[in-house]
Formats: sequence, C-alpha cells, structure tokens
Amino acid sequence: MATGALLLACALLAGVTEAQRVVTVQSGPLVRTEGSHVTIWCNVTGYKEGVEQDFEWSIYLPSAPDREIRIVSTAQSNYAYAVYATRVNSKEIYVERLSRDSAMLHITKVQAKDQGVFECYTPNTDGRFLGFYSARTNLTVIADSLTVTAPAQTLSKIEGDTLQLTCEVSRTTEQHTHLSVGWYLRSPEDAAAPPQELVTLSRDFVLRSGGPYRQRMAAGDLRLDKTSATSYRLTIHKLQPIDQGLLYCQAAEWIQDPDGSWFAMTRKQSDKTQLRIQPTDRDFSIQVSTERRSFTAGEPLELRCTIEAQNVPERFFSVSWVFSSSPVAVVGPSAVPVLGPDYVAREAAGLMTVRKESPNVYLLKLQRLNPDDAGKYICRVTEREKTPTGDFIDRSKRSRNVQITVQQIKSNITMFLATNSSEVLEGDTIQLTCSVHSTIGALSFVWQWIEKEASGPIQEVASVDRDGTVQHSAAYRERANYGEIRVEKMRADALTLSVYNALPSDEGQYRCTATEWIQTGTEPDLNWEKIGEKTAAETVGVKTVESSFMLSASSRTPSISYGDSFDILCLVKPRHNPRVPTSVTWRFMAYNDESEDQGTFKDLVTFTREGTLQWGEQLIGLGTRTTVDRSHSNTNFRLSVKRAGPREAGKYQCTAVLWRKNYDNSWTEVANRTSNLLGINVIRPESRLKVQKSNQSQVHLEDSRVRINCSITFRSDLDTQHSVLWYVRRAAGSEADELLLEIERSGALKYGDYADEERLRLRVQAEKLSPRLYALTLNRAESSDSGMYYCLVKEWLRDPEGSWDQLSQDSSGYTRVLVKQPDVRLQVDEMESNITVEESGSIRLGCTISSQSSPDSSFSVSWYVDRSEDENLAGLPGEDDGDRECVFSIAHDFVFKKENCSPQEETGPNSRLQFEKMTPDQYSLTIHGARPTDAGRYYCHVEEWLFNPRYIWYRLATNNSGFTTVNILQQDSTIHSVVCAHDSLFYFVFFYPFPIFAILLIALLLVRFKNRNNNKSQEGKNGAPLLWIKEPHLSYSPTCLDPPVLSLHPGTVD
Repeated sequence: MATGALLLACALLAGVTEAQRVVTVQSGPLVRTEGSHVTIWCNVTGYKEGVEQDFEWSIYLPSAPDREIRIVSTAQSNYAYAVYATRVNSKEIYVERLSRDSAMLHITKVQAKDQGVFECYTPNTDGRFLGFYSARTNLTVIADSLTVTAPAQTLSKIEGDTLQLTCEVSRTTEQHTHLSVGWYLRSPEDAAAPPQELVTLSRDFVLRSGGPYRQRMAAGDLRLDKTSATSYRLTIHKLQPIDQGLLYCQAAEWIQDPDGSWFAMTRKQSDKTQLRIQPTDRDFSIQVSTERRSFTAGEPLELRCTIEAQNVPERFFSVSWVFSSSPVAVVGPSAVPVLGPDYVAREAAGLMTVRKESPNVYLLKLQRLNPDDAGKYICRVTEREKTPTGDFIDRSKRSRNVQITVQQIKSNITMFLATNSSEVLEGDTIQLTCSVHSTIGALSFVWQWIEKEASGPIQEVASVDRDGTVQHSAAYRERANYGEIRVEKMRADALTLSVYNALPSDEGQYRCTATEWIQTGTEPDLNWEKIGEKTAAETVGVKTVESSFMLSASSRTPSISYGDSFDILCLVKPRHNPRVPTSVTWRFMAYNDESEDQGTFKDLVTFTREGTLQWGEQLIGLGTRTTVDRSHSNTNFRLSVKRAGPREAGKYQCTAVLWRKNYDNSWTEVANRTSNLLGINVIRPESRLKVQKSNQSQVHLEDSRVRINCSITFRSDLDTQHSVLWYVRRAAGSEADELLLEIERSGALKYGDYADEERLRLRVQAEKLSPRLYALTLNRAESSDSGMYYCLVKEWLRDPEGSWDQLSQDSSGYTRVLVKQPDVRLQVDEMESNITVEESGSIRLGCTISSQSSPDSSFSVSWYVDRSEDENLAGLPGEDDGDRECVFSIAHDFVFKKENCSPQEETGPNSRLQFEKMTPDQYSLTIHGARPTDAGRYYCHVEEWLFNPRYIWYRLATNNSGFTTVNILQQDSTIHSVVCAHDSLFYFVFFYPFPIFAILLIALLLVRFKNRNNNKSQEGKNGAPLLWIKEPHLSYSPTCLDPPVLSLHPGTVD
C-alpha cells in the first residue's frame, strides 16, 4: 500500500494522470426461464475519448469452466464458434449497441445449454494496456413451470348482472419468485386495439385497476380475490355494455436480480371467455363489421353498421357515416340517404352505395378503392324519442373507429406457356398457347423470339393490344401475309401463336409477355395504368431433314515410329437421297506447328461435289508421299502417308458438306459435318534430360552480387544441343513467370522483355561454365530483384531431314532470392529532461543518435515544440505532430529545407537559432535570446536516409527523442530595462546629448567673452554701469532616465 501511494503521489507531482479502463457488466447471478428473452448489458469507461468501442461476448460452460466459447462480436461477423454460429446468423443472438461505450447482449430464446459464465471483453483502442478489459456475470437457466388456466366459454349476461370468473395460476420454481395476476378485456370489434386492464394483483401484492375501472373498483363493483393458493377470482357487479368482449387472465413470474431490479421471467395467458351483454329495453349498442380491414386499390369495401336493441322497427334511428371527421352520408328514419359534398359525384358514377338493408343494418359500399380512401370510418347512430310531455330528445352513440388501409394495387397474374411439341420436324407447325390467370384488369400480349442459347438479340414476332388488335413485326410481316405466322386470341386471357412450315431458323426460345392494365380516375378523365407484367418462355427445336447426316474418322495405326506409313479412313453415312452430292476435305494440325497460325487446322485435299480433286495449302510429305482415294459408293475416303516423319505428327480430321440444288440452279449448303479428331503420333527417341531440382534460398543486401547455377545432371546423347531460358517469378500469386534471357542452341544471348522493363540488361550476366553447368549473375542487386529464379533447359535433336526438333525440356528447382535493405537499428536517446533559463538567456537542445542501421546513413534532424498548457493532453513525441510547432529542420544532405516541416522563424544572419553537429551522432540546437513564448516541451525527430543501388536517396527509418521541458523565468519590465534593452534608445539618451551640449557651451562662452570686452570699453567711456549676464545654468542627470537640461537665464539690471 505504501509503495502504491508513493507511485500515485509521484504521478500526481509529475502532472501526469491517466484514466484506467474499467468494464462493467450486469451483476449476477441472473436467473432466467428457458425460452425467455434474456438481455445482459455491458459498459466500458476510462478509454481514450473519441474512439467507438467494440464488444466481444463469450461463455464458459459449467462442464469446462476454463474453456472460452466465443458467441458474438460487434467488430467481427464470423466471431462465433460453430456451436453458436447458426443462432447468431439467424439473429436469435445479437448485440444491440446502446452508445459508443455501451452495448447489450440479446438472446431472444434462451436454452438450457446457455447456462454458464458470460464474459464481456472490449479490445484495446488506446495504444497501451492499462486497466481491466473484461467482466463476467453468471446466468442460470431454469425450466418454465408457470401454468395459467381458465375455461374457454361463452357467457351471455344482461346489463346490471354480476359476473364471476376463476383463474388457476401455479408454479414449481425452486428460486424465490413473485407472481402478478391480472384480468384483461379485449374488444371483439377491433382486434388490433390494445387490451384493457381490468384489475391486477402486482408482484408486491398491491391491487390496481385500469383507468376506466378505477371508480368501479373503488365503489366495490370490481373485485379480485385470492380464494386459494392457486385460485384467483374476478367479480364484476353491475355489468355494463362496455364490459362486453373477450376476457382472459394473464400471469407473470418475477425474480429480483442482484442489482435490486425485478425481471419478469415469463408471461402466460389463459383461454378467453366470450362475454355478451344484452342492454336494457331502451338502450342500444352499435357494431361496425367488415370482412377485412386491409384492401388493395380497385377492390370494393363494404361496411355494415348494426344496431343491437329491442323493438328496432318501432323506434326511430338515423345513421351517419363519417370518414376521418368528414361526413360521408346520413340515412334518416325514412331510409333516404343524404350524401356529403365530396361523395355526390362518386355516387352518381355508380362507385358508391348507401342503403338500409334491414331495420337494424345499414350498408356503406365503396367501389374501386383508392389510397385516399384509407383512414378511420365511424358509424354514428342517433335515436329520437318522444317523451310523455310531447317533447323530443335525441340520444346518440358512435361506434369504435374502424381503420381501413388501402395498398397500391399489385398484379397477381400467373402465366402458363404450352407448346404442341418441344421439337418439330422442318415443315411442321409450331403452336404455342399462352394462358393467364388471376387477372383483375385488361391484358396486352407480346410474342418474342430469341436464339436457343439466348446469345443474340430479341426479335418481336407479334403483339396484341388491350382491345385485341394484332400487329406483326417487320421481320415476320411477309411470312404473316402468306399465312405462315398467325396469332389468335382464343379468349380474353389466352392467346395462341402458330408458325406454319417451320424452318430451321425458327428454332429457338419463344417468349410470351402479358401486361396487366387497369383504368384509373373518373370519367371522362380515365387513364390506363400498368400494374404488372409476367413473362413465360418455351424452347422449341426444329429438326432438319439432314439431321441424320453423320461423319467419322479412324485409323489402325495411331502411333508409328520414324519412317513408317499410316492410313486414315473417313466414313460418310448419308441417310438421304444419294443423288445429293457431298464434298469431303481432309484437314491437319501439326503438334509442333511453330507458324503464326499455331492451333488452327489447314486443308490438305478436297473431293469436290463435282468429283474433282483439289489440293490445299498444307502439303504433307512434300506432296510426293501422300495419296487419296474413295470408294464407288462415295462413303469411304482414305488418306495414306508414306515414310512419315515428325512433321506428319499431329491431329487429323475430315469435314463433309451436304449440298442441295435450288430451283434456280444455285447451290445451297444444307449441312456440314466435322469428324472426330484423330491423333497420329510419330514416336521420337526417348529423352534422358534431367535438371537438378533442389530448391535453394539466398539472402543478399542491396548493391551486392547474386549468382545462381543451373546444372544438367543427365543428357540424352552427345549429338543433342541445349538452349537455356532463365525465368523469374516476382510474387507467389503472379499471373506468369517473366523471361530474363535465353541462351540459344548456337550460344547466342537473347534478352527477354522483362530485362528491358526492369533495366537488367546492364546488370545481368549469363555464362556457360561447362556443357552441363550454366550460371546467371545479377550485379548491384536491388530489392526489386527479389523473387523465385529457375532455369528451363530445352534439348534439341536433328531429324533425318536436317531440321532441329525439340526432344524434351526440363526445369530446375527454385532459387529464392531475397534482396533486402539494411535492418532498422535507428535509436534516438529518449531520456526526458527539464531546463529552466532566464529570459534573454540561451536554450540548448541536444539530440543524440545512440545507434544507426548502416555506417553509410545520413540523417535528417528536426526539432518540434509542444506548447500545450495541459501536459496530460500531450502524448508521446510524434503521436500528433499536426498539433505541434516546428522549430528547426535540416535535411539529410545538410541543406536547410522545408521538406520535413515549416519553422515559424526563418534562418539567416539575424536568426536566434544556432545549429551544431558536434559528432556524426550528436546534434544540438541553441535558441539565443530566450522569450517567454519559447517555453514548451521540445523533442527532435530523426530520419535515416540511404542511397539505393541506383544512387537515389530513400528513407529507411524514423525515430523521436524524449521530451525536454523548457521553462522561461520572466523579468519585470521597468523604464530602465526598456531603455537599456534597445540600442537606438540607449544611444539617443546617453551618447548623442554630450556633443551637442559641448558645442552649445563653447558658443555661450565665446558670446560672454565678447560682451565683457564691449562692456569694459563702454564703462570706461561713459561711466555708466554695465549689464551683466548670469552664468548659464546646466543641469544634468547622471542616470539614463533623464536627458541633460541646459537652462539659460537672462541678465537683470541691479
């Protein structure tokens, strides 16, 4: 305790106070029933202001109290473990943020397995750890044992009778809990209205009643008695019509939490009792009924006002309909309606009906509802009764508000599209029927066609307007004029599209789009409004007559050796008229094709439809080793190649075209077929090429030399030659490896594009050290040279025709090269100090670099000052440089620049700042003529700079020193100090007056001497007395406060 008190006192003396984080959670243990909604709040204080806090909830189960199970977090969406992930994703468990530093955990339906210790954790946001970051509370989940029972029944009473109902409430909870039991009344007319509280026995055993029933309970007409341990009896004396409705009992089980608050663990209701009250003879009641209260625009609304009374036909009632405080209509005893001013035109258009259906039932019917009809409807009934004295009295009652909602009309149409067949033969009929159901308005249709793969544009075939007018598009109008395209409207909601003499081009997807319209407004301003649209599609195929046209290719020798022969057979099976000619073409694509058209087939030879032979652009075996022939039935076509070499290895296929002669003697290509691919392999000698596969790693500093070897462990033959390609992979996820350079078979060196892009041509060097060893050297390595390097070796063999063919290739293992900058070791002395100087004195600020990353480093040094008066608000050096003032800055090349900061005081001959570099790692800044405004917390900011291999400066690291607190002792300002502090004023007061006074004194002496001589001469001559002049009076103050004063007094006559 003494040590803690001492540390606290030191902290207070130093002026540093720092808040400590504290997390608080709702006190436990909390007891909740299974299936209830559980909430647990969590707050955090003592954090850095302005930062929104996150909350993470976990649980520790009783079976494993030391194992954390994560539940939910405000910062991470995938924070929960699998056991809680499903409930979190379904929002059964979620966190509600109450404020920046407060949140509440919600478990909408707690389970027995949720029992345990809940922990609330807040991640650190202050940059340092200080305080408590989590808090825990215990949750106990018990079974829900509360039962509330009352018999469901229907009772009919007369106004003034007494009603008694009994409710049984029990529980078996082991914890200490309280019960609250109450009776409620729900209106049968307005199910959405909240229930009315009759009387309730609270958990504190206090009896209270609802607002309208307080007076009746005070009068003793309303009672709630506990007749046994589980029975609660409701008694209502002198029943009134307002007591009519659904009565039920509701009980809640309460438990007191450790913080003293009460929590309702569970609430349950009993079955309802339907109570009907028959009024006395002269009384009446009103009920407004409707089938539903939510409508869609365009639907009709029927409201019926029923008067429940005795002898209704013999009594005189007038009924008023009111909508949102506006009169709609009044039906008097004569049953003649009087309409409100806003509804006269509507009734005249037949969109409104007001009538008396029976002596006690009045009807209000509105046709074609619109959103403006939404609101509250009231039925007000007035009875006129004649008294025995002959006077008339009126008694009025109004019904409950009937809230009607009108939503914008929505289309609910459903569509079915049927076709006579999903595939028809060419020339048959395509028939599509589009049927629409659940319509409420007029329909328009559009037929469209799109290619089978839905890749081309959509073409319109025909359209049908709301009035049934059919219009064909321009693309199909000519065929429709000849009767091949026909659209028929079978009925109002069904349409048929027929395509006669189907062509292969008619194959595709047919779409039927139905649009539903309704009329809005009133006559004569009627408008058509689109309310919905549906589209259905069917794909129809057209099978051509040439669909049985088939083609296949085969060979008995798919693999041969150098110099062997092979045959390829193309079999055509036309199942059509044999007089329809066929043209067959042999095509070839070489395996080792290095031409510009690599990957494409080239024609070898063609049997034309006239029976002639036509050679293509690609000749196999120089045209002397290839023969072709066909059978008499024109079904078998054979291609033979003698003495095959590697250039004959590749893929072969045959294509056939079926032609049909038109009536104008022109030829039309009916169909074409391409056979299967047939690969012919010319087996080459087996290669034994192997390259060393071991992976290596090299780490180098910038500007060093990197050497990578490529070793061939095995080679096939002494007559083979090798080409070596060097590749680099810059990153693990790069799309392609970059080619550095290639050593060709002849030994020529060829640079890749990457070498030019990265300017490696001058730094990269490739060598062939031996027939089996190659080397790659990178000079003056840069950090951008880092990557995975490997070599690709290709082995070449000369074929019998003298051409070089690649026999095989193999790649080496990866050499991982890492070129890095020097490790950061910059460290600035962080010791803090205090300096107190007198005003006009000198402030010396030091900056010592205790360690540096490289001996070649240069440093940029800047001094900053924090003039904040509250030291508690000031952070560490460099944390918030934007709020601190730059004092001085010198760049790494020892040039006074404003790159790092902008000092308020300019450098120069008149500057108060003096910078010194005493040693390579010691710098100092002296501020002469200290002023009171120079007080503050100073620190130096050091940046370490190095040359990269391209002789460009780059910043390697930065660091800040500790604070130096400077205090200025101010001097009191006096006249003496003001005069002596300014050179010009000092010279004016003390120096300039002396020469002037000396000249004046000499002048006065000369004048006096001359006058004396004149007086003597006059006195001698005339005998008259002389005038005399007093000595000049010179008063001088030896201080610097008053200037010398010269007083000249005139002479007087004695």
